[in-house]
Amino acid sequence: MKIKIGPKNCLYPMPTTVVGTMVDGRPNYITIAHVGILDFETVSLGSARSHYSNKGIKENGTFSINLPSAEQVEKTDYVGIVSGKKVDKSAIFRAFYGRLGTAPMIEEFPINMECELIHTLDLPKHDIFIGRIVETYCDDSVMTDGAPDFEKLDPILYTHFDRGYWRLGDKLANAWNVGKRLEDK
Repeated sequence: MKIKIGPKNCLYPMPTTVVGTMVDGRPNYITIAHVGILDFETVSLGSARSHYSNKGIKENGTFSINLPSAEQVEKTDYVGIVSGKKVDKSAIFRAFYGRLGTAPMIEEFPINMECELIHTLDLPKHDIFIGRIVETYCDDSVMTDGAPDFEKLDPILYTHFDRGYWRLGDKLANAWNVGKRLEDK
């Protein structure tokens, strides 16, 4: 029996990311799980309009998306619960920069995506930033056969209803393959 629960977004778990921006001349970081894939080089990021980081994204037209490992959960959570308006978060991580120069990326995190802003969608309570990935940086320690290995990465997954951080489970099947079993039936 199905139970109605109202208009709830159930597209969780989501990877937890830390977005890097330059605000007032210094790196600032914010934890955001509402990051989406639009195509292979384009991402979206939803951020409440009140967030300090939005100012930097709009002013510079750049941002980074950094994927932490589970071992970095404490700092990841911290930069999401304190505001850059009140706390200087620039020294929490070691920043490095790519060719855009204004998208601080986090050296300690295994995967970093340097993005340039291509569109902003203004919703009543949120800014939706659309970015083009100009480069991705990946620690060799989380790669297998030249590609990111998410078992090695051990990403932090976020679920909204219990406000929990979770870990990735076992691989279930190979995509674009497991369904082929039904072709012969």
